[in-house]
Amino acid sequence: MHERRKFHRRYLAIYSRVFDLASGRVLGYLADLSLKGIMIISDDQLPVNKIFTLRFALPDYPGFSTDHLDLQARVAWCHADVDPAFQDIGFEFSKTSAQDIGIIEEMIVTYDFNRDASDLPITNNFRSEE
Repeated sequence: MHERRKFHRRYLAIYSRVFDLASGRVLGYLADLSLKGIMIISDDQLPVNKIFTLRFALPDYPGFSTDHLDLQARVAWCHADVDPAFQDIGFEFSKTSAQDIGIIEEMIVTYDFNRDASDLPITNNFRSEE
């Protein structure tokens, strides 16, 4: 199958609960992360193209100025996980600030299973919104 992803996705060595900020409901658990989006593993399906404001806790790390990230994201896809009791859900970030991008980059580099970050995209290629 042809890979449509423009940015290399990194699989994280940490897992964080991901919440719908509007309802406070846990949507699932962070499974992987890129500068443009995340994948969560969930008990439930979510409708494609629905917009959420996601909140996920950040690991205890001295380089972070906050303990969580709140990011607006669109459900890009949703399909059954390898274990059919779960759903894999891909979100595409709608708005990211320069600070958000910095935190995401730090998470990718610090908590990634594969610590070679030489192929990370340069952040000035991204449209950030302050």
